[in-house]
Formats: sequence, C-alpha cells, structure tokens
Amino acid sequence: MVDVVWLDNGILRLGFVPALGGRLLSLVFEGHEVLWRNASLVDSDLQPIGHQPRPVSGTMGDWVNYGGDKTWPAPQDEWLGPPDPILDSGPYTASGDLVLTSAPDPRTGLRLSRQFTLLPGASSFHLRLTAMNISSRPVRWALWNVTQLPPGIVHVGLDGPVVELIGSVSCQDGVIPVQSTVGKLGFPGSTGWVTHFGTEVSLTQRFTVDHDAEYPDSGSPLEVWIESPQPEPISWLGGLDPPDHIVECEVLGPLTTLAPGERTVLDIDYEIGGCG
Repeated sequence: MVDVVWLDNGILRLGFVPALGGRLLSLVFEGHEVLWRNASLVDSDLQPIGHQPRPVSGTMGDWVNYGGDKTWPAPQDEWLGPPDPILDSGPYTASGDLVLTSAPDPRTGLRLSRQFTLLPGASSFHLRLTAMNISSRPVRWALWNVTQLPPGIVHVGLDGPVVELIGSVSCQDGVIPVQSTVGKLGFPGSTGWVTHFGTEVSLTQRFTVDHDAEYPDSGSPLEVWIESPQPEPISWLGGLDPPDHIVECEVLGPLTTLAPGERTVLDIDYEIGGCG
C-alpha cells in the first residue's frame, strides 16, 4: 500500500500519491475523471497494481508511466529523463495543505516542490512550482509541468509561431484535433492558456508568458505531445512503447540560472468545466 492524499471541496476531488514522484493522479469533476491514468499500473484507489513502486532509471523504454500531472526540469535533452530515479520516480514528502517536495537531486542540483491550493466551492485550483538549487554550483534549468490527458481536442491561445519538435502532429490555427500519431509541437507564440476538451469535461491551464525571457525548445512556453499505441517500441525515442492514446499539455517556465540557494517559480491556474 502507498499513502494517498485527497483534497475535496465538494466540486473537485484531487488524489495525490507522494511515493510516485509527487503526482496528482486523479482529478474528478461531476463524477468524471479529467486526467489520463495508467489503469494497468494504478487502480481507482490510486494503489499500484502487481508491483512495488521503486525509483527507475534507464531509457524511455524503462519508464513506468503512471499518468497524471507531474513536474520535471527542462531542457529534456540535458535532464535525460524520464525515467529519473529522484525527480520523476522517487518519493516526495507531503506537508501542509498541500506541498509535495522531492528529495535533493545531485545530478541536476535541484529540489522540486509542488504546492496545490483548492478553494472552497471552486471548480478550479492553483499550482505553484518551485525549483531550488541545493548544490554548491550554479545551475540553469526551466520548470516543466506535464499534464497527461485522454484523447481530446486541444485549443491553444496563440499569437505567433508553432514549431514541430518531434514527429508530426496536425495543428490548424491553434487547434489540435484528435489524431493517432507520436509527436510534439512547441508554441513560441503562446499567449498563456491551453484548453483540452475531453468527452465529458474540459481542462484549461493559464500561466504567464515572459516575452523577454528565454524558453527551452525553440522558445516554447507551451508544448503539446500526442502519443498512440504503435506496432513496436519506438527505437528513436529510446524504446518508448506508448500504452494508450495520450495527450500531454506541457507548461514551461523560462530558463533560469540559479546560484546556490536560489529558486525559480512557475504558477499555473487550472479551470475545469463541462463540454456540453
């Protein structure tokens, strides 16, 4: 058994598993699950199925993808995860109402924290991400929050370019339709919001874009990743074997050089509604 922390205000019910990389693994609105969760690995009570969670390293083919909402450091090609034995798959501690904090990671020099605020009677919540340099050297990273969702149409607030980062994903005027593909788009022209329309519910994320800052991946404060099951593991993605049709809405902060003891923060507001 792993410890599960629930927040419930009568409209939203959020379920967190600190032992699984500090993930938000359930977000329920009007009886509907908003997030994608790997039903072969975690049950409806957010307990692992058929295995004991442990820190994992290796290639993408070794990654244990539980789903949900999690935070990583970017750029990915410098972090080299997931998997990652501390920031992705290591246990986080839970404190207050509710802060999830990673162990210190000597390789990146970071400790990550995720602070959730759920207000009474609201169909929204706030997430504040913090990356602190716990090393004795300067480090340069961006915060990168990844929200995994079921298939749906994605609308992006856009006032500028779109770039293909990996593979091929169709996008027209900031609208990404449902499609079976593997790939990622970056949005240097993001205006600071993205909405995913699922079958029953919508999820909007709002964030601040600093137009004077440098962002990873061709200057992208927002990225959208789509994956779908393939005939065999994808060799050019480290053996990644997509378990399902998944959409990722990924919000990034600016690349920031942190002296020892300094921190960078990224704030995201989540709004949940119906699709009718």
